[in-house]
Amino acid sequence: MKAQPPRHNSSLPSTSPVARFRRPEDGDWHWLEQRDDPEVTAFLEAANREFADWFAPLEGLVERLYHGHLARRELAVHGLRTPLDHYTVWSEIATHADYPLWWRHPNGQEDAAECFLDLEERSRAQDFFEIGDMALSPDEEWLAWTEDTRGDETFTLYLKRLPAGEPVMLLDEIGPELTWAEDGYTLLFTRYDTTQRPDSIWRLPLAIGGVFPPAADEPVLILREDDPEFWVGFGKTRSREWLILESASKDTSECHLLPARSPASPPRLFRARERGVEVGVDHRPGHFYVLHNRNAPHFCLEVVDEWRITEFSALDADPSVHWRPLIAHRKDATLEGIDAFAWGLVVTERDHQEAQVHVRVIELDGALSIHRDERLPLPETPCSLSLGDLPHFDTRCLHLREESFTLPVSWITHDLDSGERRLLKQQALHGDLTPDHLVCERLWAIAHDGERIPVSVVMRADLAGHPLPTLLYGYGAYGEVLDPWFSIARLELLARGVAFAVAHVRGGGDRGEPWYLAGKLEHKENSFRDFLAARNALVEAGISDGDRITAYGASAGGLLVGASLNLAPEAFCAAVLDVPFVDVLRTMENPDLPLTTAEYTEWGNPDDPGARKRIRDYSPLDNLSAQPWPTVFLQGSWHDTRVPYWEPAKLYARLTELGTARGPVMLRTDMAAGHGGASGRFKAWHDNARQDAYILWSLGVESRDE
Repeated sequence: MKAQPPRHNSSLPSTSPVARFRRPEDGDWHWLEQRDDPEVTAFLEAANREFADWFAPLEGLVERLYHGHLARRELAVHGLRTPLDHYTVWSEIATHADYPLWWRHPNGQEDAAECFLDLEERSRAQDFFEIGDMALSPDEEWLAWTEDTRGDETFTLYLKRLPAGEPVMLLDEIGPELTWAEDGYTLLFTRYDTTQRPDSIWRLPLAIGGVFPPAADEPVLILREDDPEFWVGFGKTRSREWLILESASKDTSECHLLPARSPASPPRLFRARERGVEVGVDHRPGHFYVLHNRNAPHFCLEVVDEWRITEFSALDADPSVHWRPLIAHRKDATLEGIDAFAWGLVVTERDHQEAQVHVRVIELDGALSIHRDERLPLPETPCSLSLGDLPHFDTRCLHLREESFTLPVSWITHDLDSGERRLLKQQALHGDLTPDHLVCERLWAIAHDGERIPVSVVMRADLAGHPLPTLLYGYGAYGEVLDPWFSIARLELLARGVAFAVAHVRGGGDRGEPWYLAGKLEHKENSFRDFLAARNALVEAGISDGDRITAYGASAGGLLVGASLNLAPEAFCAAVLDVPFVDVLRTMENPDLPLTTAEYTEWGNPDDPGARKRIRDYSPLDNLSAQPWPTVFLQGSWHDTRVPYWEPAKLYARLTELGTARGPVMLRTDMAAGHGGASGRFKAWHDNARQDAYILWSLGVESRDE
């Protein structure tokens, strides 16, 4: 579709922010990128006032949705108790609190409980508050954590002696991740480069013992990644023997190993990176387990003797010649992850045909022969199933997390010896709409090229068989999977007769690695066509009312919806675009913006003329024309470093100037939040209620009485 220049809409009222702040010499509204220009904040605040004025008649509905949501959930939440080596730890959040308190007691002494971190208290002086990571020292006597109090995803490191030591600030402007080495006094953390790319891993030696406040030496660099398309991260094996340092792009990775008890040792390269090859490593004493896609597009699992890696020299041959197959590559499934235990492995894999995740238990003997290989049962299909938090390497009782569109989150124990399954906890529900009143269907849309696109939909069982107003959700990027998830807030929509549907488009990982590859780079347009095919399939199946379908997309999902609207604006009666990535070409042309260079392998590098043309041909802002877009609710965040506030702001301004939308185009910018929106749970729930009020109005379910 050929892009059209924006045209000034002379019918705009003089009070419109777009009319008041329009600069004729900048029809693309690029001046909004100047964060320090006071007119930028003035424009955003004016748009917020315009939104508030328009939305005022819906505020009563917002409050009903909000309080209806609160009435359906258990507000006082007690987390699962996790026994560690010395203490059992858990979180509790009070009825009226936004953030939890963390508690512990010595193992076997439940009457000796003590609070060791009060996050509600720490959040009180902040407009925004988010924990990045929390890490207990190996002796469980010290707690380190990172906090973001701006919403820009830069973090401050704190340390305290448990249970009641005074928190001490150690470092600022670092990444969120933390891990303790097993020496008991070394912390690992990351730092950013100027584009907020995690480019380096550091260790911080601490003098903690009996010293308080604790002393810290200068941080020591462990690993730096100079390639701007790569970022770094780290973790510790469950065996607690090794620290795994990873450097990765969207399609290539390499691992370095660091002895967990000797973190000052030089890191050892596991295998040199090879373009297009992703490698993940886990450990059991004597062996490393390697999940990789070298000559295996859907990944395979191989094993290598530990001594071969620890004694490997850079002068030797490629160490992968010593890797031995354990799970071969298959055409019908993607291996997604491995978790090593003393007795064997838990393997997560995804069935390509049914778009369903499975968890396999593989027990190994001393010779690495498999003497047990079974899939764990699913509660229903489609559903989500994942391994829960299990700190102990030798446990034979797995913790599983299960949920679906109709099944609230449940935590299950699965005894490997007896096969007994026991419910530990299930998300509590109140009110008159229970899982028994809901039904989930999986249908398959036929895309423009004949591919089958999974579409999931949940609705009230008593309304099934009647075309319903529908909210259609999509994402479709980075190989992210939209496995079924339960939402209490969603019940407010379902109770009012709205169906909720998910389009599992290409570009996501719902049908494994091939699904991701078929919706990225030169294949990106498949995502948009799949989204429209999902919409049409819902109508053809009699599930959705074709005149009452609202589209929803956030971040890269905003790109999905925005591009789909440019292709077929009449397909939807409304759209919600939350922190939407809609100025794709201009963003990708600016390597100084946060995270841009790391995105080249997802979208393409516009220095390549072919990639530039592809991006330009679908970038929503580059393809706007005088088409009848539906009514649109755009949301942005001032501190968002992933999708800057100006992307939704530009789309709002240019759609408003075009003046051809079939309904109002509105922008709301949260001036105190980042990419994930509000940090406190009550504000986040209230924001969700506002969004749902708009959706219900757009679908004609609720009216907007002036």
